[in-house]
Amino acid sequence: MNRRKLLIIVTTVFALCSSLFAKGDTYIYDYWGEVEKSPDVYRLLDVMYASDFDLDVNLRNPSGLFANGNLIYLVDTDNNRILELQYNEDKSLVLNRVIDRFNSDGQVVETFSGPKDIFVNKEDGSFFIADTNNGRVVKLDKDLNYIQSFVEPDDPTYEKGKTFLPEKVVADSKGRAYVLAKNINRGFLKYEYDGVFSGFFGASEVTFNWTDYVWKLISTKAQREQMESFVPTEYSNAFMDQEGFVYAVTRTFSEWDLHSDKAKPIRRLNALGNDILVKLSKTGLPIGDLQWGNAGGIKDPSRFTDITVLENEVYVAIDESRGRLFGYNNQGYLLYAFGGKGNLEGFFRSPSAIVNVGYDLFVLDTMNGSLTIFSPTKYGEMIYKATELYAVGDYDGSAAAWSEVLKNNGNYDLAYIGLGKSYFRQERYEEAMELFKLKRSKDNYSKAFMYYRKDWIEKNLGKVLIVLLVIIVVPFIVKAILKFKKELESL
Repeated sequence: MNRRKLLIIVTTVFALCSSLFAKGDTYIYDYWGEVEKSPDVYRLLDVMYASDFDLDVNLRNPSGLFANGNLIYLVDTDNNRILELQYNEDKSLVLNRVIDRFNSDGQVVETFSGPKDIFVNKEDGSFFIADTNNGRVVKLDKDLNYIQSFVEPDDPTYEKGKTFLPEKVVADSKGRAYVLAKNINRGFLKYEYDGVFSGFFGASEVTFNWTDYVWKLISTKAQREQMESFVPTEYSNAFMDQEGFVYAVTRTFSEWDLHSDKAKPIRRLNALGNDILVKLSKTGLPIGDLQWGNAGGIKDPSRFTDITVLENEVYVAIDESRGRLFGYNNQGYLLYAFGGKGNLEGFFRSPSAIVNVGYDLFVLDTMNGSLTIFSPTKYGEMIYKATELYAVGDYDGSAAAWSEVLKNNGNYDLAYIGLGKSYFRQERYEEAMELFKLKRSKDNYSKAFMYYRKDWIEKNLGKVLIVLLVIIVVPFIVKAILKFKKELESL
């Protein structure tokens, strides 16, 4: 029995014994920003290497992943190849083909040099491949025939003098390409469908600290030349969601800017390149870990290398600092965090890319040359179910699902808030207020109280009017009776 089959058997038996707990390293944050242990949302399904696909050469510096339906494309950078993998219903992953060349001009066969990323257009099956060391992004049709290249811009807005090294690429349904290139800190290079460069997209804000700024004012010219310029940060990766918005992550920022929301390590960019990521959570911004020390010799905050977005708008980012995965809903609430650095299966040495097929997550480890697969537990499926039912307006179903979540984890703040929102939509305002008050959700409590007060007034308006009428009319009646009695006595 090979190692892969043995791992599947062990994890399956373990899941049957306890569908909620896998490794026990999953956590969330409470209202005070303190870590709360949680039942595992995901369990380890498999860890795969080149040998599992009957490849003679190990993965060397793999750096990119993309999923199109049940097909997963793995970019094996230093081997100058791309693996097309098929993920089957029985959760087995098999090799379909190796893509290491393409047809050009009908006769010439070209190869890649240090490719780092791939994007597949779901409309026509065309490929966009960041052929990094060849200084281009090549577009191929579904049969690997050359269509066009996106190359270094010949434009006044583009600063020349550096080697053009495109490393990441996404494209929209119209065939417009958005490219991230090494040492280009003005955001994405945007190319129209015909390959013409049309400008920069989603440039990050300039960041600096006042200490450096003051020092530059008083330093000599030679000292200033040795100091870093105040330049925008670079994006590290991107994902195009089903609505055409670009999710981008950056790992270059000052850690002091994280809690003030200046760093914005995760962004959702609209057509104008503006960040429209929703952040309604009061317990913490979508920045990964809210606390960081020097455990294990790691002092950095979370620094994201890639992000993927599920169909239910839950987005999952992978952190290279501590090898953790952070899942957030579309309002910026943390659903779960798990993973870690290490050589154990299910942990990582240098996670570089993440994709999803349905709810299942695939994480590429550059240093290990491995692909790790996670599948949700029953508890994780309940969280997704509650989120999705609420989104489609099934508030009864969402409330029932959140109740099931609470049975398994009484410390899950989002379940209380989610249940409260479901009650609110069902016009059960008083019950919703109790849950919002319990979890200190002030905005939601205020909204529920406003509707509760309005509903109470509407239901009791008749009684209120009668009371007011009594209060106003009775004194006049009493006064009239007393006056009449006095007049009778005077006769």
